[in-house]
Amino acid sequence: MQVEKYKLDGFNNDLLADHKRRFEFVAADVANVDDVLQKLEAFQIAIPSWALGTGGTRFGRFSGGGEPRSLEEKIEDVGVLHALNKSSGAISLHIPWDIPQNHQAIKTLAAQHGLRFDAMNSNTFQDQAGAPESYKFGSLQHIDKAVRDQAIAHNIEVIKQGIELGSKSLTVWLADGSSFPGQLNFRGAFERTLDSLKQIYAALPDDWKLYLEYKCYEPNFYSTTVADWGQSLLYVTKLGPKAYTLVDLGHHLPNANIEQIVSLLLMEGRLAGFHFNDSKYGDDDLTVGSINPYQLFLIFNELVEGMDARGMNHATDLGWMIDASHNLKDPIEDLLQSIQAIQIAYAQALIVDKEALVAAQKVNDVALAQEILQKAYRTDVRALVSEASLRAGGAIDPIGAYRKLQVRENLIKERGAKTVATGL
Repeated sequence: MQVEKYKLDGFNNDLLADHKRRFEFVAADVANVDDVLQKLEAFQIAIPSWALGTGGTRFGRFSGGGEPRSLEEKIEDVGVLHALNKSSGAISLHIPWDIPQNHQAIKTLAAQHGLRFDAMNSNTFQDQAGAPESYKFGSLQHIDKAVRDQAIAHNIEVIKQGIELGSKSLTVWLADGSSFPGQLNFRGAFERTLDSLKQIYAALPDDWKLYLEYKCYEPNFYSTTVADWGQSLLYVTKLGPKAYTLVDLGHHLPNANIEQIVSLLLMEGRLAGFHFNDSKYGDDDLTVGSINPYQLFLIFNELVEGMDARGMNHATDLGWMIDASHNLKDPIEDLLQSIQAIQIAYAQALIVDKEALVAAQKVNDVALAQEILQKAYRTDVRALVSEASLRAGGAIDPIGAYRKLQVRENLIKERGAKTVATGL
């Protein structure tokens, strides 16, 4: 299915007068409004191929209707997202869930929807059909060299798949660890994992990056071989200049100061980018900004400040992707909500009075520093996000347009009510 432009224009026309009033109201107080709008238009968030179906839980999976049955249909769904918000111009594939049968045809289809291929994702946390070795006790850390070699070979194959599609990065997330004391020698596991990663790193093309993701727990509950940002940073520092630490917002223990982690990784030039989601307790994979939008704003405040300090391009110098599991919502609606939350936090960070904040920090004016940040956070920037979408050719209200155009109903008509997408 494709969003017909004339129908989208008709939807926008009905909202235009009210939008113009709200936009002019907030724009009057934003000194750098044109710069903010340009940055919002340029900012693109990659959509993972596994997030376009209803996610599962430990107890079951309740699939929705019209889920994509193939990689081609997943690309079409991301195309719908991008048509509605003009901020979803990339797709990230998970191998072997979504192996292209014809790379050129897939690239052509993606281009027709205005999409490029973002980071490739390997999978050594599940046993694959026909594979001789099991990852039950780990993959890159495994005590058995045959298992490690299989996991290394898989990652190298994922790189090759990415080269065919024009991707420039590989994301490695490991479920490796232990669930009971004594099960694993920590130093041995680290050394074996590092050796495995070195072999994968050696297979990277010169213009590629390796993103090493960390996770504090799950599926192992005693130790994780890449458990936090410090361990990931240690690995990537040892690997070389093409290796970076990837931050997943849900992969932290409660109350972790993620914004400080982001600031330090960015300062060291080792921040790969983000997997966006939200959580209440741990890796809950909830809609971005649904639990703690203020933290999301604080993270973006550090990102904008740190990237500007290093002269980086906000849109292209880091990787931006959603990584969530939609158990209850329509997946496309959930993704639209997540993207909007990211754009809002980014816009709020862009309007922080940087000079005033630095001046307050220099004289230890704690109350004023807090007021400066909260003034930006409390500003309703939704009209700025809508204006950026409108100028780029998208919808003023992407979720409203999605419902008005009955996208899900049409997908069910095309694909059926019982389809199940690949993924978690």
